[in-house]
Amino acid sequence: MRQKPFLLGVTGGLGSGKSTVCGMLAGMGCAVFEADRAARELQVSDPRIVAGIRTLFGDGVYSTDRSGRLSLDRRAVARRIFSDDTLRERLNRLVHPGVFEAFRDAIRLATGEGARVLVKEAAILFESGGELGLDAVAVVVADSEKRVERAVGKGMGTREEVLRRMAAQWPQEKLVEKADFVLENNGTLGELEERTRRMYEVLLERADA
Repeated sequence: MRQKPFLLGVTGGLGSGKSTVCGMLAGMGCAVFEADRAARELQVSDPRIVAGIRTLFGDGVYSTDRSGRLSLDRRAVARRIFSDDTLRERLNRLVHPGVFEAFRDAIRLATGEGARVLVKEAAILFESGGELGLDAVAVVVADSEKRVERAVGKGMGTREEVLRRMAAQWPQEKLVEKADFVLENNGTLGELEERTRRMYEVLLERADA
């Protein structure tokens, strides 16, 4: 029977660079599960979740293209949930069970493929209880202004919208308190990759222990 891979959670605030770190880890040989991508897919593919989102936000947040493919106006949903804590929590409760099940599937797949490390990338890892069952958690941190610049540059909203989203997330200090590894991302990509590689080497030692 194959050994289950070492399970690493990677999280960080908006614009911190957690996706960049996960891309680097993938390049080093880790399997990667993107919780946020899984959530987005479930929001247009799972009938129960689609029905729940229609109830929360109205039918107008969905549209259908000529091929019948459903799409969600994520910008409109984001504007609502990042100004309404209760609505955001209701959406999370609706979607997260499906994401947890998808991660269990990812563990089974990674085990079958003999992966030594499986990375779970999640924006709200601790807030959702997604750290349960993981072997370690890495938090990516960066200065607030750098995070805002990155998020705006990636089209995640206006400066005001990005600041609202950041305010709705846990502060970095709280994330760091719960982290096993902290990766600072205020410098160059080369510096971040070196920090990520050093962490990866530690992960391999733990995986083989």
